[in-house]
Amino acid sequence: MEKLSYLVWLRDDASSEDARSILIDRVAPELLALGPLGLTIDVDDDAAQIPPPAPPPAGEAPVRALVSLWLDCYDRRGPFEDVLAAATERVAGYLVTESLYREYGGNRWSGPRRWPDGERSPGPMTITYFEQKRGMDRDAWLEFWHTKQSPMSEAVQPRARYVRNTVQQVLTPGAPVLGGIVEEAWPSAGHIVDPMLFYCSNGSIDTMNANITTMIEHVAVFIDFDTMRNLTMSEWILRSPARA
Repeated sequence: MEKLSYLVWLRDDASSEDARSILIDRVAPELLALGPLGLTIDVDDDAAQIPPPAPPPAGEAPVRALVSLWLDCYDRRGPFEDVLAAATERVAGYLVTESLYREYGGNRWSGPRRWPDGERSPGPMTITYFEQKRGMDRDAWLEFWHTKQSPMSEAVQPRARYVRNTVQQVLTPGAPVLGGIVEEAWPSAGHIVDPMLFYCSNGSIDTMNANITTMIEHVAVFIDFDTMRNLTMSEWILRSPARA
């Protein structure tokens, strides 16, 4: 089983209500009818209007959704990409290796998932995508991201769920060459917009500042900040992949 992740752009005037209508009401049923082994859509819908921690530059057309498909073989992706292309302005597709670093219920920030497939997840999601650090050896880059950055950020941020996608191959013409796509679920909107909560300060400004400094120093090691984009979305698990 292989995971494919698609960044999706919509027309410039598409509202958050339009985004939900296009991706959840129209695209999702068409993709499910094709029989994927799993499908999730993170979308900039009306419930996700929360300022992201690191917004994209002014004037840049933002990604409006992340569509993730699980297939037996990525060679059979054509019909799925046809559905996405017909409903959107642009897609950028990637074959990724998924690490489910933290699942719902795996820490103190959330209980186990109890909502069914097809229902919006209760908390907000942030999507971050970025290139591999320029001039950094891939093995060293992966080692730092996976063994240093992931546990550090787990310790200083209140993530309810953390899905780490390492890009292995670009699948669509013209897609930017990315290194990683990260999906992070949070307990509430407040945990994103309030830095005291976002950095697990326990009410201490000194702790918050120390955690911010640690985060910036770590991220700077393996990401060029000009290549990183961060967006707030809603998570829709439409067909849970069987990971066992």
